[in-house]
Amino acid sequence: MPAERPTLSRVLSEYGIGAAFVLELTLFSVLSPHFATVDNLLNVTLQTSITAIIAVGMTFVILTAGIDLSVGSIVALSGVLTTVVLRADLPVPLAYAAGLGAGLLFGVLSGTAAGIFVTKFRITPFIVTLALMTIWRGTAFVITEGRPVWELPEGFSEIARARVSFLPLPTLIMIVVFALAHFVLTRTKFGRYVYAVGGNSEAARLAGIRTDRVLIQVYVLSGLLSALSGILLASRVNSGQPNAGLMYELDVIAAVVVGGTSLFGGRGTVIGTLIGSLLIGVLRNGLNLMNVESYVQQVVVGVVILLAVMMDRLRKR
Repeated sequence: MPAERPTLSRVLSEYGIGAAFVLELTLFSVLSPHFATVDNLLNVTLQTSITAIIAVGMTFVILTAGIDLSVGSIVALSGVLTTVVLRADLPVPLAYAAGLGAGLLFGVLSGTAAGIFVTKFRITPFIVTLALMTIWRGTAFVITEGRPVWELPEGFSEIARARVSFLPLPTLIMIVVFALAHFVLTRTKFGRYVYAVGGNSEAARLAGIRTDRVLIQVYVLSGLLSALSGILLASRVNSGQPNAGLMYELDVIAAVVVGGTSLFGGRGTVIGTLIGSLLIGVLRNGLNLMNVESYVQQVVVGVVILLAVMMDRLRKR
């Protein structure tokens, strides 16, 4: 039997993102002599690590055909709570636990709300998480009274600046998170359930999968990873900012979709999300080195998102 002839959509689906990433690296290496240096490339991974970690949780959510618009607000809220605990002269590990615990709590609340409203009341995750985005952001401003939390212990900022061998610590954390997520999606029952719910929720339910529970768990994971990123971001700027994480949800969704995860659910990988995150990070870094204005960069990233959604639509067809 002759081998099936590869179609354009299949080739683009399997190799398009990798080819685009290599082309981007090559292009900026030619256009800027400062791009292809070890220090700059490590800086790209450091700058990308915050949104890339969030993108892992978003990948799980989108694989179930959902969306989580509250991630940027959880980044702000977890960073604020961590720094507030630090200002209370409590031990640094307790402050970290408070930040992660807050993310877990808000993830549970987000997941429960999404699970109930989506599955019981048939309200789209977009509307549910849009409301939660406003609630968590407002809570961050209420806690801080609209002011940043300053004068933190000196050791707190060392987290973002620390290195393990030559790797920045946030970069190493990003690698570990992606490795664990890849294992969960490809080697565990929960990973299979995530794909099944995204592929056909009703069929998954009839097969005995607790779809409500799976939805709650993926939003919990999204909240927890957003909280982790919030702590890393607060450490980088050495303050708790109630307006931190603004527009992060767009960059995160862009990274996931550019990486090949379908907005319709059921198809995608965290490896693709990693490449998508790095592709957008390299794009911003290269444009900065070429002295392109930030508002022009927003236009470019928006075009990339539109192209990614168009390719996802073509793959779906």
